[in-house]
Amino acid sequence: MRTLCSSTLIGEFFIIGFAGLVAMKDPSLAMSTVWLVCGIAMALSVLLCGMVTRPGGVALGWALQLALIVSGVFVPMMYIMGAVFAALWWASVHYGRKVDEAKARFAAERAAAQ
Repeated sequence: MRTLCSSTLIGEFFIIGFAGLVAMKDPSLAMSTVWLVCGIAMALSVLLCGMVTRPGGVALGWALQLALIVSGVFVPMMYIMGAVFAALWWASVHYGRKVDEAKARFAAERAAAQ
């Protein structure tokens, strides 16, 4: 699960950065505010890569997905990108857990065979 979720989070890191560049063009938003919010979100996406397998890591990932969708208020394309990454996050968590279960099952079978 860690590999799939981390890949999704690193992709989000770049998307958040690009959304910050787009948001800078909005004259009603202060550049310092845009980069403060984007910087926090980008740092959170990188930190979550190491926290995915810990308790609450997946829930924080879902919170980040929700924040990406809500950021569509300022950058409308983020409604779509947020939804795409929320779907990728779901797939990463769902299939990552299945892969982890299969690995554990194969390891137990190999240990029993020896």
